Amino acid sequence: MRRREFVTLIGGVATWPLAAKAQKSERVRRIGVLMSFAPNDPEAQSRAAAFEHGLRELGWVVGRNLTIEYRWAGDDDVLRTYATELIGMEPDLILANSTPIMAALQKQRHSVPIVFTQVTDPIGQGLMLNLAHPGGHLTGFTSFEFSIGTKWLETLKQVAPRVTRVALVFNPHTAPFADLFWRPVEAAAPSFAIVPTMAGVRDFAELERMVDAFAREPNGALMVLPDVSTVNYRDAIIGLATRHRLPAVYPFRSFATRGGLLSYGTDVPDIFRRAATYVDRILKGEKPGDLPVQAPTKYELVINLKTANALGLRLKSTPRIGATGDAAGS
Repeated sequence: MRRREFVTLIGGVATWPLAAKAQKSERVRRIGVLMSFAPNDPEAQSRAAAFEHGLRELGWVVGRNLTIEYRWAGDDDVLRTYATELIGMEPDLILANSTPIMAALQKQRHSVPIVFTQVTDPIGQGLMLNLAHPGGHLTGFTSFEFSIGTKWLETLKQVAPRVTRVALVFNPHTAPFADLFWRPVEAAAPSFAIVPTMAGVRDFAELERMVDAFAREPNGALMVLPDVSTVNYRDAIIGLATRHRLPAVYPFRSFATRGGLLSYGTDVPDIFRRAATYVDRILKGEKPGDLPVQAPTKYELVINLKTANALGLRLKSTPRIGATGDAAGS
């Protein structure tokens, strides 16, 4: 027993310098991450944590063989500056979160590989011609299928049956794709006895005026589109909906957990973990243009029961949202 222990110890000591040498010589890769959030936003930190967790599972560890340069573009004033700054660093790869960020990066003349997440309609935005074979130096993950608008209507009607009017909230500047969500909503609305209206707002002042005016008529509700601006203004939107006792459906879990009535949308941390697999493959030599753009695979329904009770809504059962959704309550 002692001899076996001794031999093992010697083997460990003998191989340690070799292992240390191999680790020391391992190439450190550098990637840039550009997100449309303030750095202290819990949603931003959640997405970054999911991304880094996915990288660690694939053997990429910050401080060992990887460095990450984060830039947080919480407003448009710094977005273009940070896009230029990251490109100038000549990283091995950039992770880009959101449609406006991709637009800013595409204005730069560069060939840095890009993996994007939460981008809506990459073909319509002129990023590529084919999702299956994007070509060029970028690929990534889309955020929503536009038909999800009918699911938002259906779920909202099940939770708040008295709703007959819905305002679609978005920022025309950061959500040029809003019309693509509007079309299926407009087509499906009569079957739910709902009249939809487009409610484009560019800042908080416009948002407040719009909600105040909309709430003057009864049986109204809000449908908040997936948009950088609505995510960054989520507390203000939730506050206005609460003030006017308006039911509202949101695109991400963070809205419901912060007081919104309900959300139905993609599992965002899952997308960032999946993005790590593309980063791994590109860092190991694959070309971004050979990797197909992927759609979301996980959706989740979250209902804030406290908010539902405050609005006088009594849920007799969990809303049925189809086979693609997972139901949860908070």
